[in-house]
Amino acid sequence: MFLTGFTAAQAQQLDTTEYTLRVDAKKTLNNSKIDGTASFSPYKSYATRTIAQLRGFKPGKTKLSKYGGRLDKRTTATGFYYVKKVDGRWWAVDPEGYYFLHNAPNNVQANGSERAQQALKDQFGDKAGWMRKTRQLFIDNGFNGAGAWSANEEIRAENAKTDKPLAYTVNLDFMAKYGDKRGGTYVQPGHKGYPNDVIFAFDPGFAEFCEQYAQQLSKYKDDPNLFGYFSDNEMPLLRKNLDGYLKLPQAEPGYQAAKLWADQRGITLETITDQHRQDFLAFVADKYFGTVAKALKKYDPNHMYLGCRFHGAQRYYPELMQVTGKYVDVVSINYYNHWTPEPKWVSEWEKLAQKPFMVTEWYVKGEDAPGLANTAGAGWVVRTQADRGKFYQNFTLGLLESKNCVGWHWFKYQDNDPTLKGAEPSNTDANKGIVNYRFEPYQPLLLPMRELNQQMYRLADYFDKRATQ
Repeated sequence: MFLTGFTAAQAQQLDTTEYTLRVDAKKTLNNSKIDGTASFSPYKSYATRTIAQLRGFKPGKTKLSKYGGRLDKRTTATGFYYVKKVDGRWWAVDPEGYYFLHNAPNNVQANGSERAQQALKDQFGDKAGWMRKTRQLFIDNGFNGAGAWSANEEIRAENAKTDKPLAYTVNLDFMAKYGDKRGGTYVQPGHKGYPNDVIFAFDPGFAEFCEQYAQQLSKYKDDPNLFGYFSDNEMPLLRKNLDGYLKLPQAEPGYQAAKLWADQRGITLETITDQHRQDFLAFVADKYFGTVAKALKKYDPNHMYLGCRFHGAQRYYPELMQVTGKYVDVVSINYYNHWTPEPKWVSEWEKLAQKPFMVTEWYVKGEDAPGLANTAGAGWVVRTQADRGKFYQNFTLGLLESKNCVGWHWFKYQDNDPTLKGAEPSNTDANKGIVNYRFEPYQPLLLPMRELNQQMYRLADYFDKRATQ
């Protein structure tokens, strides 16, 4: 098995002749604090690589399909998005058969605060006008889709009017919605909380719920613009699950399933080993993914299952990646607290799952965004919007170099507005957006984003060629 103590420093084996830029950044230590007590690490200088540092790379224009796929490389067209490994690199494939990478902001919807809504009315007239101009903003800057928690009805309506549609995603939240119905879950920053940090995968009612809940997919089944589905977000699939299930009330189905599993192996709470915990986590994951995938594919066999957005230590659990790969088309990972993707792990994920991955959340906040203290949310803080742009290029270059990444979703489209009442705790006052609450773009961020996005296919070819030299 892999060593859980593997450090970020050990994972980084970077070419120092390319990582010649230095960018100052600090980490949020007490993340999602909204009471003024958030704290940050000291600023530290991080080795950074941008397109300009790549030896021998020649930028150029790539002709694109209506969906944003590359017109110079084509394979079988199915009328829907899917993934395929070709000559050692994973690609998404657009509905017309052209090789495709899905790059998109998350949360593509208008902030709900009063002053943001007034700004929307003043600038765009209504939500349809906002969506029309936002789609154009994305296309102009090399984005081709929308990530999680987006205004999908507005996107679908706009897609029907244009010859350059956005590839959107749908969050289904099978477990979270079942938890709402069942009871026992609670709100916490970033994702839903569960009793003892264990999900309800063994409830007889969960499979029944998935069967009924998945019937809604009929509305998306024939839409070529849907990239795929997320089944949930940041669930506690953790190595401590066996302990958590065995500490549930004995009437709970989760306790009964864990007790039976433990009894069959002669295990008690006092004799559990780390290997038992890993084996049981695989058992829980198989139950969850198997149940969800069956319902999802029954009602929509046309679109991809994009996983459940792993976070934290989950990306270092080989047993979790192996089970996930049996059921999903793409492994989704919310990837925080790393300045550069870890070369070891972006390789291991594909080997373990035998599927490509997507980074479905990542961002950096700038200190120069007026009125935003950045006390909410996780991850990095840098001094300027230009530094945010350098981080974007540095991170995505690592993803492209891996050959295993078929997309990345920046969190998020629009900044938080501190005046919004009742905001989710991790989204209260942070500069995460590519536009501010008035829908004004951060151009020093967008310029390097656009440069990278418009060169992403050429960059993939560049890294492929370099790997063979």
